Amino acid sequence: MGCEIERKFLVRDDSWKPLVHEKHHLIQGYAAPGGALGTIRFRVIDDAHAFLTLKGRLHGIARSEFEYELPVADVREMLHLFSCGAVVEKIRHIVPAGQYVWEIDEFLGDNAGLVVAEIELPEIDADFPRPAWLGEEVSMDKRYGNGSLSKMPFCRWDKEK
Repeated sequence: MGCEIERKFLVRDDSWKPLVHEKHHLIQGYAAPGGALGTIRFRVIDDAHAFLTLKGRLHGIARSEFEYELPVADVREMLHLFSCGAVVEKIRHIVPAGQYVWEIDEFLGDNAGLVVAEIELPEIDADFPRPAWLGEEVSMDKRYGNGSLSKMPFCRWDKEK
């Protein structure tokens, strides 16, 4: 079984930008985002690769994950036919950090203005680099999950309080 162990943080400033090694345009949608059994995600990267991902329920910062590459045209149709809520669009910036990689997502559309840094870890208690641009940890705040952002976009947060 695949397992994802991920920590998620807000970003303080733009000082990470000169460290970017590569970037990708992602669009993704969700069937049953955060449902009782987990999440089904449809993702297209740079209009060149596409994936169907099944994620189990979160247990702290860990959950099961299975990902399968599919034809881009098929996943684009899945996005249209099966997505609950809005499609999430973002630019993912890759910043190497020793043995790890920071994935910094700059959200677009209704989630514009939100910038989140994620790091995948081999173990729940693994030590990892914490650069100065790293802000508050939001790993346990469900609002920052992409499936949640598809249902309640960042632009509506102040209005819903």
